[in-house]
Amino acid sequence: MKPNKSLFTLLFILVSGFVFAQIPALERIEPANWWVGMKNPKLQLIVHGNQIAKRQVKLTYPGVVLKEIHKVENPNYLFLDLEISPSAQAGTFPIQFVLKGAKTQTFQYELKNRDSKALKAQGVSTKDFIYLIMPDRFANGDKNNDVIKGMNETTLNRDSMYHRHGGDIQGIINKLDYLQDLGVTALWINPLLTNDQPKTSYHGYANTENYKIDPRYGTNELYKQLVDELHKRGMKMVKDLVHNHVGSKHWTVLDLPFKDWLNQWTKFTRTTYREQTQFDPYAANADKDQMVKGWFDFHMPDPNQKNPFVRNYITQSHIWWVEYAGVDAFRLDTYAYNDLEYMAEWAKAIKTEYPNLNSFGETWVHGVPSQSYFTEGRVVNQAIDTGLDGVTDFQALWSINEALNGKFGWTDGVVRLYNTFSYDYQYKDPTKNVVFLDNHDLNRFYSVVNEDFTKYKSGIAWLFTARGIPQWYYGNEILMTGTTTPDGLVRLDFKGGWPEDKVNKFTAEGRTEKENEAFNYVRKLANYRKKSEALQSGKLMQFVPQDDSYVYFRYTDKQTIMVVMNGSEKEQTVKTDRFTERTAGFKTAVNVASDEVLSDISQVKVPAKTTLILELKN
Repeated sequence: MKPNKSLFTLLFILVSGFVFAQIPALERIEPANWWVGMKNPKLQLIVHGNQIAKRQVKLTYPGVVLKEIHKVENPNYLFLDLEISPSAQAGTFPIQFVLKGAKTQTFQYELKNRDSKALKAQGVSTKDFIYLIMPDRFANGDKNNDVIKGMNETTLNRDSMYHRHGGDIQGIINKLDYLQDLGVTALWINPLLTNDQPKTSYHGYANTENYKIDPRYGTNELYKQLVDELHKRGMKMVKDLVHNHVGSKHWTVLDLPFKDWLNQWTKFTRTTYREQTQFDPYAANADKDQMVKGWFDFHMPDPNQKNPFVRNYITQSHIWWVEYAGVDAFRLDTYAYNDLEYMAEWAKAIKTEYPNLNSFGETWVHGVPSQSYFTEGRVVNQAIDTGLDGVTDFQALWSINEALNGKFGWTDGVVRLYNTFSYDYQYKDPTKNVVFLDNHDLNRFYSVVNEDFTKYKSGIAWLFTARGIPQWYYGNEILMTGTTTPDGLVRLDFKGGWPEDKVNKFTAEGRTEKENEAFNYVRKLANYRKKSEALQSGKLMQFVPQDDSYVYFRYTDKQTIMVVMNGSEKEQTVKTDRFTERTAGFKTAVNVASDEVLSDISQVKVPAKTTLILELKN
């Protein structure tokens, strides 16, 4: 999106001068409900209403104590600290805001019982295959919510990559059979929260609400229904979270509680995108500040994560979605730009309530030292233990790209993959990292390999056999292409997701022969992996690449899988005598992709630019 300087100027005037919005006497309380029996008894309510700070607050309910009332710079806000006793019972009670000579404003607050039988916070693991969906571009299941009157963007135009196209939650629900057949076990969906921005609101990363699904996608209830449908199928939901920024039309930005709700600058200041300043022992404070406190873009204000009220507001909303909808895991956007002290606090708060829920952070950086720094355990002498389980493994991504497109050398070609995984000692648990071939911000994988189908299959073979949790981007299974010039080209519609589409790529009949070959290859490996103990939880042993071939094993006491990647432009015969640590006792193998039986594994023929997955047999 092009920077909007006038928008920033107006925003700065608003936040600096507190030009208060015209709002009702009691506009909202968030979170609008909570639950009894939470591990953390503390709850902070944010109250928004016209001059609400002038009113007295009255609250009486057994087991609930109003500990403190915070009045802030903007009189349209109150922050209420509640403490909920373990003995408190579910129920509804009034919170009254009283002003002499004016009508009392009352909010009926609800405390609910936690559903102990509901599936939630299961976490994702190496047993999963995550499918990433950009919801506006996947499938339109409800034409009635394509345009919502009163929102800032009401343009619907599938011929434009910048406008909304109409994909929604119902469309995803309608395609769950397709996803399950493909072998998917978990969905990561780009943010679904209300994004009431005037332009390019479809991508979702500039939310304007924390507790509401965008009505163009559906409702909170429909989102919960989607999660329930996934759980019925033994699948999981990964919720995409954005700590680092919000939309310029976020309700707290339009009427700031106080000036330092956001990180403010005398003029627009963008982040440097230099993650090194987070750990550089020689970094200047000015550089650290600009990295963390600089805005991601003109239309994406940067919340001040040093502010405890901001922290509470963000963290509680995330807990709310787990408890309300049954979310299983989190993907954390732009992780490296956050205040790491806050992220450590956030991780502890989440784990306190949901010990099995895990998170993986987007770390779009170069180099394992940069990437590993943000993960848990202080393995590399980090100043802060962030508590972050894993990352989106960009180092593995750069390495597989080099293995497929580069030329063999001391550090190049397939050697890059070997080297990258040799650095896994820098993680507490590298298997928690998410490995991938592309996503919504990157060139489509099929385009990265120049639409070379052999390389395409080789990359997929690596994805399903590498250590970590594999993640897939929607439409790659039908050979969707595109480059990020601009990024809308990698976010095109999945044909067949709209009733008016002339072809339906969700069906074999609607796909071309080559597309069906791709789909079937992905399905074969994904479903094989669902049953493979070695690929899910086996150890990894890799051998130094020789002659442009890279060999590694995934193995348990019960199963051994040998992966042979030929990085050269010609067929190779790989002799296996140097792999006896893992091949001893095995005489034959089965090609997982083709089911072909190899009667002699003393040497293996591998076609050019091909990766073979061989299950070894006695």
